Amino acid sequence: MEGEGKEHRCRLTRRGFIAAIGAGTVASTAAGEAERGPRKEVPRPEEMTPVVLLVNGRPSRLLVEPRWTLLFVLREKLGLTAAKAGCERGECGACTVLIDGVPRYACMTLAAEAEGLEVTTLEGLMRGEELGPVQQAFAEHDAFQCGYRTPGQIIAVEGMLRKSPAPTPDEIRIGVSGNLCRCGTYAHIFKAAQLAAELKRGEGGAR
Repeated sequence: MEGEGKEHRCRLTRRGFIAAIGAGTVASTAAGEAERGPRKEVPRPEEMTPVVLLVNGRPSRLLVEPRWTLLFVLREKLGLTAAKAGCERGECGACTVLIDGVPRYACMTLAAEAEGLEVTTLEGLMRGEELGPVQQAFAEHDAFQCGYRTPGQIIAVEGMLRKSPAPTPDEIRIGVSGNLCRCGTYAHIFKAAQLAAELKRGEGGAR
């Protein structure tokens, strides 16, 4: 009987200990919440946000979900399909666009992030129905093969030439290193980039 009483008291003590720990955790959490103030509501994915995107020199007013990528909006809402959906995790470069003149992956950029910035897609490099210098150089050097990732490669070269109008071979390799070509047309791409630099310099650096 004495052993049973001791075991019973120990069980009660363990329950009391666990209850005390639980109560302390709740009190601590409540105190922390009180210090931080009221919790901000996280916007639901389906909530639409108004944005104005400047794409290829034209402003577009849109309602977007916070989760929508720039790539999705360009293709599905604005009908600009040159930027391609490839890996959609920032590795292949098929979705490359210029944002304020700098190449960026549209699949890794939220549409809302691009508000107030200048977005340029492959369509924006056209001069009416005429090809831009980089597009022309790619055509002349047959630098596309299957062509699926070519728009991203052209945009990458365009961005590189805006930063470095007379690039060295190493600068060209680095400039297109974020764009993969499954057809292995890299030698043609390098030559096209060099020709594009010459064409742009011949036009006085015109874009």
